[in-house]
Amino acid sequence: MDEHMKKMIAPVTITVLLIVYYILYFAFLMFLVKILWIKLLIGIVPIVFGIAMIYVCIERIREIQGGEEDDLSKY
Repeated sequence: MDEHMKKMIAPVTITVLLIVYYILYFAFLMFLVKILWIKLLIGIVPIVFGIAMIYVCIERIREIQGGEEDDLSKY
């Protein structure tokens, strides 16, 4: 397995696990709450977190592919 592929396993795995968690959390809240506008308001949070996680994962993959293994070099 390529060295870059090994370094991408952790970010992708964590992202997938968190997205699954957000989906389950959202489904649980939809089951509990009966009022539509509250469902929509509560549902925004996991959706935003999911989008943010995907964005961060893509950025990390780009860093790994670009040879920038350590983020600390930016600071």
